[in-house]
Amino acid sequence: MKTNTEEIAALIYNAPIGKYIGENGAKILAERAAQKLDLEDDEVLCEKGISTNSFYIVTKGRLAITSEVKDKQTPAILHVLEKGDLVGELSFIDGSAHADTVRSLGSSCVISFNKADIDPLINDNPELVFNFMRAVIKRVHSTLTAINRQQNELLTYIQTGGRGRV
Repeated sequence: MKTNTEEIAALIYNAPIGKYIGENGAKILAERAAQKLDLEDDEVLCEKGISTNSFYIVTKGRLAITSEVKDKQTPAILHVLEKGDLVGELSFIDGSAHADTVRSLGSSCVISFNKADIDPLINDNPELVFNFMRAVIKRVHSTLTAINRQQNELLTYIQTGGRGRV
């Protein structure tokens, strides 16, 4: 039977950041800087306007990035996060408040990393922290690239009236 630390280490290693930090790095993070959080359906992980100084890796289920819509009872879903996706990385890096609310769509699981738990590793294991942050930045860059591609596709669609290329 796996201990909680072993389970968390396996989840970290099997996430996209695992290839950057390796099994030993995943084990260190699991022991010193990570928690597994199970979420119920519609449970809020991050609330708009609040800083958590944490970021999360989705390991099971799906999370919705939502925004309140005037005159509607249910929030609009802006984007759906799935296994391997990151959320809250800006709050983690610079302490900024979350731009939108993130809630679970059905039961979900995330691994949580808090800045206060990562900071001591900067001196204790700088190579691990460098590789960890490199993985986070790589994922953020990948997300930004996908958003830019979608924005260009939408612009082309608008410019052509839905007929294809300009």
